[in-house]
Amino acid sequence: MKPICFYLPQFHPIPENDEAHGEGFTEWTNVKKAYPLYDGHNQPRVPYDNNYYSLLDKEVMIQQAELAKKYGIYGFCYYHYWFKNGKKLLEKPVEMMLENKDIDIPFCLSWANENWTRRWDGGNHEIIVEQDYDDLNDLKKHVDYLCQFFKDDRYIKIDGKPLLLIYKPELIPNLTKTMGIIRNRARKNGFEDLEIIVQFPKFLLNNHQLELFDGFAEFQPIFEIHMEKHERKNPVYQSVKSFLLKVGARNLVQKLEIRGEKKAHNKALLDRRDYDATWTNIINRPIKNNKMIAGAFVDWDNTARNKNGRVFDGANPEKFEGYMRQLIEKIQKEYQSEIVFINAWNEWAEGAYLEPDKKHGYGYLEALKTVIDETR
Repeated sequence: MKPICFYLPQFHPIPENDEAHGEGFTEWTNVKKAYPLYDGHNQPRVPYDNNYYSLLDKEVMIQQAELAKKYGIYGFCYYHYWFKNGKKLLEKPVEMMLENKDIDIPFCLSWANENWTRRWDGGNHEIIVEQDYDDLNDLKKHVDYLCQFFKDDRYIKIDGKPLLLIYKPELIPNLTKTMGIIRNRARKNGFEDLEIIVQFPKFLLNNHQLELFDGFAEFQPIFEIHMEKHERKNPVYQSVKSFLLKVGARNLVQKLEIRGEKKAHNKALLDRRDYDATWTNIINRPIKNNKMIAGAFVDWDNTARNKNGRVFDGANPEKFEGYMRQLIEKIQKEYQSEIVFINAWNEWAEGAYLEPDKKHGYGYLEALKTVIDETR
């Protein structure tokens, strides 16, 4: 079993964030500002020993790699940001890794190919740095840049092919042509091919170009949320919903659709979901095709970024251990890949992190290690 954790590099200042959010902004800025929105709400999230680290410190990355491997994690998947005219953001940590072999852990990259916005939603509003897919020379330069990582001995490869995730390929116009250029450019750099995986679930549900990709990550809990939304478009569901509304069972419809609840004291509309129900659905959901790669999530609460956010109630290390055990049993029976993508190593502002914190200590890491050790 090979757990790969998504890894956010936004724990150091960059000029673009300084201008948009204030001087010295990092992911920790939002994390520190968070506060509870209701009784029992686990905010703010505080790292163990107040370890508000900077990823400009090589020793931090060395320690992270050692800690991750100690607790059974196979590797990291770093988010990678490349924009119009070859503009890079948050590239320093992974470039520092490339330069330092003593950061000793397997790794791969996920191209987060959205616009860079003030809202952290990748949309078309309040854009700071935009994407541009029309410049084919820039695309070739992008692949050449990536190939220096692909050539590293630590880079994760599947049957000799470097593993590359693309966050939202549905945003790319002329996708067939673009994917062809990416693969051909990699071949010119000496690789037989690439193993290209789709990360965000929208492409899988709404696109007919699935043959362009080698696999599809179940990026949790986003994958499960989108699957539920997709199913609610089903005519049978709509008929049941219509009937319930006619008989006045509006509250039941709201529960079915997992709507948030409005808190009068802060006027925030929260999307509060049940951790156990979501994990149960993940375990019980049939896999869509033989290219699926399993996913897991530690916890989720992005109210540090957005008070109208999404919270999963009920998470704790003991539950995580039990659900991971069930998921691994499912992977061994039903999936063709032994990889499981975990969300995440350090998404602190989204409440999705395995790193130790003040509330649970090393509990989530210990839970994962217990389950991984059982498979060896």
